[in-house]
Amino acid sequence: MALVSMTGFTRVSGTFQTYRWIWEIKTVNGKGLDLRLRLPPGFDDLDRPLRQMTGERLTRGSCFISLNLQQEANAPTLKVNEQVLDAVLATMKKIEKRVDAKKPSLDGLLAIKGVLEPMEDEESEETRAALTEALLESFKEAIRDVEEMRRAEGAALEQILLQRVDELDALTKAAEDCPARSPEAIRDKLRAQIDRILEASSGLDEDRLYQEAVLLAGKADIREELDRLYAHCEAVRGLIAEDRPVGRKLDFLAQEFNREANTLCSKSNDTSLTAIGLELKATIEQLREQIQNVE
Repeated sequence: MALVSMTGFTRVSGTFQTYRWIWEIKTVNGKGLDLRLRLPPGFDDLDRPLRQMTGERLTRGSCFISLNLQQEANAPTLKVNEQVLDAVLATMKKIEKRVDAKKPSLDGLLAIKGVLEPMEDEESEETRAALTEALLESFKEAIRDVEEMRRAEGAALEQILLQRVDELDALTKAAEDCPARSPEAIRDKLRAQIDRILEASSGLDEDRLYQEAVLLAGKADIREELDRLYAHCEAVRGLIAEDRPVGRKLDFLAQEFNREANTLCSKSNDTSLTAIGLELKATIEQLREQIQNVE
């Protein structure tokens, strides 16, 4: 299984009767799964199923979901307001003997404000249920698209991580083979340091200096750090091969890599070994930056 990235984006459109919509999903890296939904008014009932479907597909990352829903306007339907019409006719009857005027025509009556009023189309429960189902089916397509994009980016991430691990392996081997680590080189360097100290102060005990030199030589030994660096490289390769989200474990390993590199640099007894340690730290940082995007 390839690694899965936490970065993805998709936009999916759909239609149902007079409705048109666009689902938009954007995911970026995050410590856990953080869902943020933006739904049109009156569609809050979609919140729970959307969260459930997303949680079944994604395990980590900040996920932004928005629904842009529009309804095409139908031709207006008009109805007669009987109460207003009755009131108009009653008033006309009262004043028809007092005013010499023609009887009102039909179009004249209908033109009076309030006699005709638009009818609001009432959406049936069946229509609303069918719309909700269509929206959720469309969302399933969108979340699948995001998942596929995250997998594609994860496959590219896998190659980058493996390349970085190979570089760390090579640097660890270079530190192991560094001439400054040979017993002869360490012995010569300690002897030169002791000679300088003895020349500066002839009153020092040579046996005591020898004991201190042994302790210093032990502290300068980086065998354990090298073994752990090798082990961490193998652990990263093993995690990448697992069929589950491993981003958190990889992040922990990146911290452990850095800890060993820091110790190696602090124990270094030569500039050449220090240079390798610094290059290790730089490569570890590149590895860590890429790991931040792994689910």
